[in-house]
Amino acid sequence: MNITVGSDDALFFDDGHPWDDAQRQLMDAGFGDGLPLVVPTAARFDEMLRDAASHAVGSMPPLFGEVSAEAVAYCCVLAGCVPGELPVVLAAAAATLKDEFNLLGLLTTTGSPTVCMVVHGPIARRLGMNAEANCLGPGNRANACMGRALQLVLRNVGGARPGTTDMATIGQPGKYVFCLAEGEHQLLPSFAHRRGIRSGSSAVSVLGISGTLEVLPTDPRTDAESILAAIADAMHGARIGGAAGRESECGEQFLLVPSEIADGILDAGWTLQDAQRFIWERSPPGQSGEPWPLARNPESIHCIAAGGSGIKMCALIPWGGGSDSVTLEVN
Repeated sequence: MNITVGSDDALFFDDGHPWDDAQRQLMDAGFGDGLPLVVPTAARFDEMLRDAASHAVGSMPPLFGEVSAEAVAYCCVLAGCVPGELPVVLAAAAATLKDEFNLLGLLTTTGSPTVCMVVHGPIARRLGMNAEANCLGPGNRANACMGRALQLVLRNVGGARPGTTDMATIGQPGKYVFCLAEGEHQLLPSFAHRRGIRSGSSAVSVLGISGTLEVLPTDPRTDAESILAAIADAMHGARIGGAAGRESECGEQFLLVPSEIADGILDAGWTLQDAQRFIWERSPPGQSGEPWPLARNPESIHCIAAGGSGIKMCALIPWGGGSDSVTLEVN
């Protein structure tokens, strides 16, 4: 059995093949990310593909390998996914190919952006994903394996490899795994539904993110203004740090909002739209003294339910090079 993953022929091993030798061959072939890989066998590959339609969704930069169900399934095997997770990773890979996402720029810049994957709707619960405590950290197999699988697709299908096409000066840990499920809160309608995905459907979003920033409300921590002023200031500080003096357009902002924070905003009588408007209107001017909005409009300040107990928020810092998030339904 043979498939093409990027420009290389995929490797398959018999059951019982020495684990150390399989790891060496996979790394020598360039399929690895530095961590151990699940040994790909024909049986594992066939099981991953058992319910998948064989089709290609496009070519992935920077080397424009074909994004097929087979190629993505191979990466899912390497990452330790179960078959039900292939449709999510395949949809995420397809989403990165949309022109507005600017995957070529994101993968080849000397900056440190990576692709963050957010899974919405029933499939996240069915797969046992984590949207609560430590949702961006270790401990959940589905988050970790699907996030890693997408990163392996970028590497093995797209050809984004450090020092050749991936020119990141420093990089970031999110290039291994950056994946979470969206939670639920009365204040925050589903991000996918806000994007036009049918209510009750499953979807996946991809975001071009340069890093994460933990943010705490200012005192007092019991009113919406003190909660949201802190995040507006943090977003402004982050963009200054990455702007090198340029006042380029900020298209989108992303904020992970845990329940205790969302409760405080809701108890103050505010809506999501109120919160977005407050953050947007608090945008400080640039060094020129001219207006420098934090996003292209209030609706582009995306607040997403995620996280466990505590009064911490998390800003997902958008890549300054220019990338718009994309949401696709998972079929």
